Amino acid sequence: MSKGTVVLAYSGGLDTSCILVWLKEQGYDVIAYLANIGQDEDFDAARKKAERLGAKKVFIEDLRAEFVEEFIWPSVQASAIYEDRYLLGTSIARPCIARRQVQIAQKECAQFVSHGATGKGNDQIRFELTCYALYPDVKIIAPWRIPEFYNRFKGRKDLMEYAEKHGIPVPVTPKAPWSMDANLMHISSCCYLDQLGSSLGVSHAPSDLYLMTKNPEQSPNTPDMLEMEFKSGKPIKVSHVTDGTTKDTPLEIFLYLNEVGGKHGVGRIDIVENRFIGMKSRGIYETPGGTILHHAHLDIEAFTMDREVRRIKQGLGIKFSELLYNGFWYSPECEYVRHCIAKSQENVEGKVQLSVFKGNVNILGRESPKSLYNEELVR
Repeated sequence: MSKGTVVLAYSGGLDTSCILVWLKEQGYDVIAYLANIGQDEDFDAARKKAERLGAKKVFIEDLRAEFVEEFIWPSVQASAIYEDRYLLGTSIARPCIARRQVQIAQKECAQFVSHGATGKGNDQIRFELTCYALYPDVKIIAPWRIPEFYNRFKGRKDLMEYAEKHGIPVPVTPKAPWSMDANLMHISSCCYLDQLGSSLGVSHAPSDLYLMTKNPEQSPNTPDMLEMEFKSGKPIKVSHVTDGTTKDTPLEIFLYLNEVGGKHGVGRIDIVENRFIGMKSRGIYETPGGTILHHAHLDIEAFTMDREVRRIKQGLGIKFSELLYNGFWYSPECEYVRHCIAKSQENVEGKVQLSVFKGNVNILGRESPKSLYNEELVR
């Protein structure tokens, strides 16, 4: 007899493929759910794999447009940045993914949801706080926190052996010594400092780690000049000043900025950050489009926003960033902060021209019907 139905946040990789089969072993009916948030993925192959492994149903959801409009745009309005450097690409994606997981669970009358996040990371908290906020009665199965699971699978070797035993297809090449997360906003690579060695005794990231951005040294020798138009603190159009390319829908705007920023190696950072659970971790991030947007928005905001309002808004942006990083997107306090930030953006309107070149974003000029700049006063 089935223990019930569980909706598994499924990626098609080794961990969640093994978890799918393990949940079936435990007596659950498994629904596999895979969100398309812009990662480079063979979604048809992932669907067929889940079906072969015994998933009762498979949902593959294209969430890219809502990811940009409902999650990335509010973070742009907030100038959200964690610990002064991280533009929160993974953090922003989790409430979007988990919201749809909950909707599927409710639609399918599933009593359980599950995920493959480890017990040492932030994602377990982000997924679970979203699920509990939107579906308070749901029960969460987190295998990497269940002794029967983590005592059985103490490393990748155990997972590979389990996969072979149960006919789970696995990559034939060894996994790189870092874990990666990809979406429209960014690619993150998390690793141990001593895993990336160099002759200098300092752990440099290898060049093949970067997938979304070119090495700035090898990027074009001619800058790309863009004009970005904002209304209420959100980008509504981007145009290439030279070749005339124009994009005016949220998804197209963001994809185009990723293309231009990636070509010039914009948005690379290598940091050590403080996880919510209380440990430091190394993260290497590529956020090309998000970095361009961050600089352009800061410029038009400074041009159009009252000084005292901006000071308060800057504090709200820091609070928003912490809430987002820690998984509290659907909390009452985060909803309130988002509302206040959106109010502050009512007059953030106008155009910014900038150049993208060799890893840098340089502001060239701006104009706005809501400008607070008075040329006569400063002469």
